[in-house]
Amino acid sequence: MEKISNLKKNGKTSVVLKRVVLKRIFLKRVDFKYPAGKSGTCEEKMTSERRDTPEVSLREVQAKEKNIEIFSMPGLSVNLRHAGDVLELTANGTLKVAFNPILKKMNSRLKEEKLALIEEDRVIASAWLPPIPSPAFKRLIFAEIQIALGKYIPETVSIELTRQSSSRYSPGTVADELDTGTVKRIIDEALESGSFIITFTENDPLLREEVFELIRYVDKKRAIVNCSTWGTDFSAETASRLKDAGLHSLMVGIYSTDPEKHDAARNSSGAYERAVSAIKLALEAGLMVVMTTHASPSNIQELPALYNLASELGVHEFSVWEAMPKTRDDPVITDEDRKSILEMYHRINSSPDGPRMFANTYFEGQMLGAMEGRRWMHITTDGDAKAGPYPPFSFGNIKEESLKEAWQKIRSYPYFQKQKNLAPMHDPEFMEFVDRIPAGAKLPYPFEKVCEK
Repeated sequence: MEKISNLKKNGKTSVVLKRVVLKRIFLKRVDFKYPAGKSGTCEEKMTSERRDTPEVSLREVQAKEKNIEIFSMPGLSVNLRHAGDVLELTANGTLKVAFNPILKKMNSRLKEEKLALIEEDRVIASAWLPPIPSPAFKRLIFAEIQIALGKYIPETVSIELTRQSSSRYSPGTVADELDTGTVKRIIDEALESGSFIITFTENDPLLREEVFELIRYVDKKRAIVNCSTWGTDFSAETASRLKDAGLHSLMVGIYSTDPEKHDAARNSSGAYERAVSAIKLALEAGLMVVMTTHASPSNIQELPALYNLASELGVHEFSVWEAMPKTRDDPVITDEDRKSILEMYHRINSSPDGPRMFANTYFEGQMLGAMEGRRWMHITTDGDAKAGPYPPFSFGNIKEESLKEAWQKIRSYPYFQKQKNLAPMHDPEFMEFVDRIPAGAKLPYPFEKVCEK
């Protein structure tokens, strides 16, 4: 595998790094054997990984040049091995057969693709994944084992904190948003459900003052925290507070290299300059920074220029998500566009130069399958529980029921039990449900009104 070397002092790197990618698995349920004297059902044994596995650092693994256990549960242990220049994961135990498909894909990505960041004691494959090794990465392994055995976990829970975007609320405005206590409850319930990624997203979460408290509230041994921003009212102090709160990565959206086009997309004059300024200030503060964009028919040809901008700014990752239509008649990218994105993805991530590239075209289209309602759930500012940010359907409200109940409701529908390679809003089958939403209905619309179980 590639050498772990050439680390820059400020955390940026241009060496050939590698990225962890998980693989969707089609496996039969594995018989689970327990030691003599141990009782309990398979389901009970799968509810919590062993928490006394010693924590290790990459430095320790490199020094010992042997297998270091980073995860253990009945039936499976996962080791991190560093011998010479080789960094790989190995597994042992009766559940090894279930974990092997994931393990092979992880090691393949570690070998073939550059990572977002290498630090002295850990590697960060992507801003969308926990560091290796880390307690949160153990939870990723545990979640994928449960999924392999048929129990899907909301690995990522994204939460809307505010409706503010290009400006703050006027003084005296009473914000109709989830209160801080409710957001903390959502976080607690997400962690108890096995989530290892908490994301504050939509509009500009940083315009809500409690965001720093909420980032700090997340137990970093159980989950990483990502946060998006428009760059509105972003300062060096903002960046410093995010760093102190333990933010994993800052996601800054830029939709065009032409400031006027970006401003038009944001419907806010000066939005481009604010976004670029936020990136620079965040990097100066030592944050991991991701420049994000949405690939649409209107900007698909601009992706190479956007990547060049990301390289010039020195971000750690360039993240491309396919833009989602709201109705069947909205323009969408084509299969040829997807081929172009995949070619760019492989070319960039096999090169030693520039930031790594994330593309949900690859991550969902070829690796894990569609995430929404399978590994991802979303909570709106009003508390509606959704399968993800884009599908316009509600599966209950978090003010009235638990996150676990909402997730079980999502998972109870046959559509979300199917493996799909297209996000719901790109899937013709799912768009039939969208077509059934009455004109003028309040969104998100109750899914049970358009789909029978």
